This record gives sequence, structure tokens and C-alpha cells, in this order.
Amino acid sequence: MLRVVLAEDAVLLRAGLVELLSRVGHKVTSAVGDAGELARAVDADQPDVVITDVRMPPGFRDEGLKAALDLRARHRGLPVLVLSQYVATAYATQLLGGAAPAEGGLGYLLKDRVGEVAEFLDALERVAGGATVIDPEVIRVLLRQQTADRPLQRLTPREREVLALMAEGLNNHSIAQRLTITEASVVKHCGNIFMKLDVDPTEGNRRVLAVLAHLRGEDVTA
Repeated sequence: MLRVVLAEDAVLLRAGLVELLSRVGHKVTSAVGDAGELARAVDADQPDVVITDVRMPPGFRDEGLKAALDLRARHRGLPVLVLSQYVATAYATQLLGGAAPAEGGLGYLLKDRVGEVAEFLDALERVAGGATVIDPEVIRVLLRQQTADRPLQRLTPREREVLALMAEGLNNHSIAQRLTITEASVVKHCGNIFMKLDVDPTEGNRRVLAVLAHLRGEDVTA
């Protein structure tokens, strides 16, 4: 059972998430509608994980995202899953830009993913367990933004598929299942990716964050 603080200003979606989480055995300790209430609820409840919308009252810009970043600064290691109505790579970059693997799980999902219940719950539980989880549509947008002079252009089509799933936060076993190939094949593809991109072949969040840095066009060796 996870103890969850939920922040979502849309009343129907908030109620639906409370019902969903309760039905599968998690406990929503607080369900609030703005960033100020979110901060107070986390301070009071000390939850296992936070779910928050990006845009919340009063300005409906990025109040939820800013609250999440502030909470992680004050509660080191607090796992946070951020929900967004639209693909906004700038929000994902802001959320993940200063993240260190030892600082707890992070997730960035589109709200449409909530309708895919098993996938949403899996993402929540992985974030609560310390993983980094990125919505696949965000990864697709980042991949489309790559230019010819980026190292990612050295990858084969299959390696790019594996890379995209790595960036979502999947481990080798899960990638093999998703692509219907053997885990040994995934290991081989990952090895090629690590070599071509000069990424440290470490499992977990370090790998995800290094891959995301490449997708954002950053110098991961800096």
C-alpha cells in the first residue's frame, strides 16, 4: 500500500483518481485542488509519493510543477509523479534537469495515460520505488527534434527503439517484452547504444537521466 497525496484541480478527475487508487489498495491521505494545499498536505502527511497536475490555481500555468520541485527540495527523496494535459518537453526538462538518481523517483506522464489503468499504476509504483518514468509521447517528441549533427543519428532504427524505451525508464527485461525480442538482444543493443553515445552502462536512473540528456541535446560529459 502506498500513501499518496494527490493534487488535481479538476474535481471529476481528482475523484476518479482517488477511487482508482483506493480500489487497488493504495491510500490517498489528501486530495487537494491547488499548489498551496499540496504543500501543506505533504508537510502534514509525509506521503510515500505525490501525484500532481502541472497547471493549477491560481494562475493555471506551472504552479503544480513548481510546487513539486519545491517539495523535493524540502523533502529530499520524495517521489513525485507529475501529470500534464499536453506534451510539454520544457516541463519535463525542468522537472528532470536537476534530478540526481539518489533523490527519489520522478515521473512525467500525460493525463491520457491515466485511462490506461495498468500502465498508469505501474508508472506510479515504479516512481514510488525510486525509478524515473517518462511518458512515451514525450520521448517521441524529443526524438523527432534531433538534428543531423546529434550523436543519436549514429543509431540503427532498432537501437533508437531500445533507446526510447530506456528513456521511459524500462529495464532490459521490460524492453525485451515490449519489443518481443530476447533479453540477450536487448543487452547487445544497449551495449551498442552506450558505445555510440558514450553513456555509462548503469542500470536504473543514471542510465535514464544520461539518455534524456542526449535527447535534450546536452553534453552528458560536462
